[in-house]
Amino acid sequence: MMTPQDALVAVMVAVSASDENLRTSELVAIQRIVNHLPVFADYDPARMRRVTETVLDLFADEEGLDLFFTMIRDALPERLFETAYALACDVAAADGMLYDEELRFLLEVREELAIDRLHAAAIERGARARHLGV
Repeated sequence: MMTPQDALVAVMVAVSASDENLRTSELVAIQRIVNHLPVFADYDPARMRRVTETVLDLFADEEGLDLFFTMIRDALPERLFETAYALACDVAAADGMLYDEELRFLLEVREELAIDRLHAAAIERGARARHLGV
């Protein structure tokens, strides 16, 4: 059974894996987020490995993406949908580049979680501002 925190981790891992390249900067961002955000206060970080393996297994399956989003919607309360999208945006922006596959995946997350377009734009703008280089 996936917890809400597992689902948030899964979304972050999925956006990192969406371009078939788990970048170190993205993995560090995921670890930093899990270590610092209040939503993960009682989360066992040892679960991250199992969640990562689950996401990668699903992505290897032809129908895995549909199963992935079903699992996420089942595990996440609606009040955390925007949080999931914000975390996905932060991970995607962590390496300073947004690749086409990541952008497509973020669009899919936005649609699957029914994130309002205006809210999504504000979340995206915040992620971009946090991860700008000099």
